[in-house]
Amino acid sequence: MNPLASTIPTVRLADGRDVPALGMGTWHMGERQGRRRREIAALRAGLDVGMTLIDTAEMYGDGGAEAVVGEAVSGRRNDVFIVSKVYPHNADRRGAIAACERSLERLRTDRLDLYLLHWRGRVPLAETVDAFERLRRDGKILRWGVSNFDTADIDELVTVPNGTRCAVNQVLYHLGERGVEWSLVPRCNALNIAVMAYSPFGEGGLLDDERLRRIARTQVVTPAQLALAWLVRQPGVIAIPQSSDVAHVVENRAAVATALSASTLAALDAAFPPPRRARPLAVI
Repeated sequence: MNPLASTIPTVRLADGRDVPALGMGTWHMGERQGRRRREIAALRAGLDVGMTLIDTAEMYGDGGAEAVVGEAVSGRRNDVFIVSKVYPHNADRRGAIAACERSLERLRTDRLDLYLLHWRGRVPLAETVDAFERLRRDGKILRWGVSNFDTADIDELVTVPNGTRCAVNQVLYHLGERGVEWSLVPRCNALNIAVMAYSPFGEGGLLDDERLRRIARTQVVTPAQLALAWLVRQPGVIAIPQSSDVAHVVENRAAVATALSASTLAALDAAFPPPRRARPLAVI
């Protein structure tokens, strides 16, 4: 069977929109002009095989990653779910609107499908949510969310006016970093907030872990495919691996064809145990 023929599972957001559980990240893209053509080719290859969710941020490459995405999706914008993020220091009522407009210009689009607060800063949550809601009413964003929010932050967010409109919480989550499973993922699930897993390979370190490599060999898949297959089977979780290599993008896409047996899942739990206590949210 052609692994690329397997349908990518989807995650349903609170407003009913279904998005791919496997998308693409862009951290470190747009930093060097010499890599631009390769980065665009990788993103387009992902789109060609159904990885139609792309995550970026104004921080990445100081806007350079957004410009790369804008070029990559040219002519096919309506087929792509674009996510971007605002710096915390830009997240006040005026700043968030101005930052969003700059992102839209770099992305060559008139709207974002999802706009996230990159991490929590000094601006009151109520003010950021107010700005996001204005952007949503104006059609510049279709929905909004947060990133790097721990359980207490989510609990506070949903108490502010319109805070329950939060669609996504993007956090560090992979086999080697499962702390979010203690309380954050269950809380997000209860509130119908999707979890977007950034750095699903632990900045590459996870792929060198001999425990993962050993289990991957028994499945006749790559460590990356095993790590992604495990993530996308988690309810309400969207994984956004980043790669500027077309071959790696295709390898990532094939992960959804990986069936995980009960014995494989048990082996992964033994090698990478779920949390036994609460601990602070890990971030990169």
